[in-house]
Amino acid sequence: MSFIVINSYNNYVDAHIARGVLEEEGINCWLKDEHTVTIDPILTNAVGGIKIMVFNSQAERAWEILSALKNEQKQAIACPQCGSHNTELVSTPRKAINWISAITTFFLGDFAMTIDKVHHCFDCKHEFPPAETE
Repeated sequence: MSFIVINSYNNYVDAHIARGVLEEEGINCWLKDEHTVTIDPILTNAVGGIKIMVFNSQAERAWEILSALKNEQKQAIACPQCGSHNTELVSTPRKAINWISAITTFFLGDFAMTIDKVHHCFDCKHEFPPAETE
């Protein structure tokens, strides 16, 4: 039997939650590139994130479980403006202070731009900060 990639994650917390849910349901799985991404997050896009690997024969059931988990997580967050659950946590460098910081550090020899995380509503386009517990 061979393993296939069923999903990928940008951080180890989400990857471990998914792995735990799958293992709880009896799905054999493991995380590929977990250590690379955890030790050096800059390489996340280069290696394709932390990939959750499952047996070919269990892929369909694993996909159903992960889809249900994602839907459950989406239902927990509602847009304060329109009440929609069609939201996602995204990275945004749009604040002016982030750009001022980037330009300043660029000229001083190090380009490090801070990125904020916000929830983006795909229905009304409103962006709102994540809760303190997220």
